[in-house]
Amino acid sequence: MTTQDTPGFSLAGGGGNAAPLAARMRPRSLDEVVGQRHLLRSGSPLRRLADASAAEAAGTSVILWGPPGTGKTTIAQALASTGSRRFVQLSAISAGVKDVRTVMDEAMRHRDFYGEGTVLFLDEIHRFTKAQQDALLPGVEQGWVTLVAATTENPSFSVIAPLLSRSLLLTLRSLDDDDLGELIDRAVAAPQGLGGDLTISESARSAIIRLASGDARRALTTLEAAAETARAQGHNELSDADVESASDQALLRYDQNGDEHYDVISAFIKSVRGSDPDAALHYLARMIVAGEDPRFIARRLMILAAEDIGLADPQGLVVAEAAAATVQLIGMPEGRIPLAEATVYLATAPKSNAAYLAIDAAIAEVKRGGIGRVPPHLRDAHYPGAKALGHGKGYRYPHDTEFGVLAQQYLPDPLVGREYYSPTDHGYERELSDRLAKLRRITRGG
Repeated sequence: MTTQDTPGFSLAGGGGNAAPLAARMRPRSLDEVVGQRHLLRSGSPLRRLADASAAEAAGTSVILWGPPGTGKTTIAQALASTGSRRFVQLSAISAGVKDVRTVMDEAMRHRDFYGEGTVLFLDEIHRFTKAQQDALLPGVEQGWVTLVAATTENPSFSVIAPLLSRSLLLTLRSLDDDDLGELIDRAVAAPQGLGGDLTISESARSAIIRLASGDARRALTTLEAAAETARAQGHNELSDADVESASDQALLRYDQNGDEHYDVISAFIKSVRGSDPDAALHYLARMIVAGEDPRFIARRLMILAAEDIGLADPQGLVVAEAAAATVQLIGMPEGRIPLAEATVYLATAPKSNAAYLAIDAAIAEVKRGGIGRVPPHLRDAHYPGAKALGHGKGYRYPHDTEFGVLAQQYLPDPLVGREYYSPTDHGYERELSDRLAKLRRITRGG
């Protein structure tokens, strides 16, 4: 079975004039890519990879992280066009472990029999499970493929550590106004674009830039729809009225200078943490209108509930988790309602990061060597010979006492008396603080 025969893949190829404008205008080399100057400068890792031979590039993994429409697929195809490499595209939405292994087998055969390298472009790698990502490792480690993976989510949370450690992480930025303007001008004039039979007014050009919100694909899609409207009305110049009539709605400006994608989610989280539900709802609305993945928003709310609200309101995490599950089940636009409910609940909830600080303090001490042997009476006594070693001897069963708590050493000897968790006086932790003080007095014999 060849890659062409396998579900979930496509090989690069021309689309002719029937293809969408965004596909027709796709750059054929890195030199034609608009934007991403920080990645495309002379001597950059991406340039070195493009200039490398198939043998030199084999086994090199690249993870492209950035918002939609910033050129991730374009860069992958441009890398494939250098050095006569095969280009195989695999979508995480439709492909499985079997598909990954088929690609790897094909890549190995092409390398061994034809000396031909393979660029595997994996779109939306964050949708791959751990098992699917594990299936990529042999091909990357053995040099069968040059893996170029794309994601709109932070790879630190969505890509397995072994693959991340073997990859070059490149962050793409949304296109700025000058980049989008250059892209529009090029598409209007190019033979494979609009062919120069229409001009575009400055106001129409500005409108498309505004609506694109840093997304090259959106800019070209809007331009194409507006051009069709203008031609249908017999116009020789594309006007802002043509742009307006071609657009379903005025899309919110979400990324002006390449950082808004990250700034808005940051402002959203900080507004919830700062207990301002109105500001939080504003930033939530901006993300929803701009088409942000609602599951990404829901995941951030769950993290916030655990980190910033904690045990001051234990229901916070339950509410955030319920919102995430609901969004997953019902999708958008209805998903905006549970997201709004969770946002308001968490913004108005009492706040505490005490549990977050506690686990970080415990981890830091363990990393410094603060461990110690488990006390003998707490060790497992269920296997043969354990009792002869003294395991479990002297252990006192808390349920045998009236209140279910008794004096007993639980920490290793070097850490006796250590306190990691210091509850606040906020919300439920106020009650927890008093209870914990009593528990420590009893368990530690104070």
